[in-house]
Amino acid sequence: MPHVLGRRVPGEDRPDAVSGHLGAYRARDGSSGARVRIDLDGPHAGLVVGKRGYGKSYTLGVLAEELARTEGVAPVVVDPMGIFGSLADLGAEVVSRPRVAADALAPRAWCDLLGLAADSPAGALVWQAAAARSTLAGMREFVADADTKADRATRRSADNHLSLADSWGVFAADGLTASELLASLVDAGTSAGTVLDLSGLDSEPANAVVRAVASDLYDHCVTGNPTRLPWLLIDEAHAFFDGVASPALRTVLTRGRQPGLSLVAATQRPSALPPVAISQADLLLAHRLTSRADLDALAAARPSYLASCFEDRLPGAPGEVLFVDDATESVHAVRIRERQTPHGGGSPSATDR
Repeated sequence: MPHVLGRRVPGEDRPDAVSGHLGAYRARDGSSGARVRIDLDGPHAGLVVGKRGYGKSYTLGVLAEELARTEGVAPVVVDPMGIFGSLADLGAEVVSRPRVAADALAPRAWCDLLGLAADSPAGALVWQAAAARSTLAGMREFVADADTKADRATRRSADNHLSLADSWGVFAADGLTASELLASLVDAGTSAGTVLDLSGLDSEPANAVVRAVASDLYDHCVTGNPTRLPWLLIDEAHAFFDGVASPALRTVLTRGRQPGLSLVAATQRPSALPPVAISQADLLLAHRLTSRADLDALAAARPSYLASCFEDRLPGAPGEVLFVDDATESVHAVRIRERQTPHGGGSPSATDR
């Protein structure tokens, strides 16, 4: 029977508990051993790290494939590079340049998004507009209202910031909210999931979408008790933990497992993540790393049972990972299986061209 990583009591598994095929054990001589599966039954906080070209996004794609074909879960993939579209072959819906409702962002999030201090005149006016209106057009109407107590210069400044947000094209009155997304995945009888294709978007609008999605997924799990558990998978996660999406992602990491929301972040720069993103991860899949800053960031935030062996056991070849299972406080050398849908993350070759 394949070993299932991520289960707290492997010897007492429920026979019907769901898991996904991850790969096989990697022997010291490089050969493949027994098949390895990963727990998909319970919620997890996961982290996939590795320098460019060693399989970080590939591994995230393997996990997405397993989630897409597993009953009881609903994967949502944040795709900033446009490389996960082939998941449509498994029935996943690919949403290009997704749009969200303006009121999916809290008033404070609007100030953060537009770089306005909440206690500044323009920031306070944007806060009031976001609290009073549900659409971006409505927010701009609120700001322009002659009865608004704000002076003309404040109203002009606030509208200029809202006009910039409007130009991003990611807000719409009938835009996708995460609650509606999860309802369509969970309640309509499909678990193939959704890919949010953010390629071509600048950092600010991409972060706005991720903050809205993460916040609504969390709220839906807290209040809605979904029949399938959502997994939020984020590639190039450092770009979102460093942006306006960060507060929502931190909430998912620290509070998401109790209501049933999982998060898996993939990055080539673990040193750019906040310590909580590393310390909260109960599943760590580490590909090759050479940056001292990245190695130190992982070592500093990981438990003592790992510190003495982590760096020495990191793999050297693409497709190989060191799997740190905090549920059982164990470390495993694993070779990731081949993807069953095309991987769009490879680098182009001048020779091939």
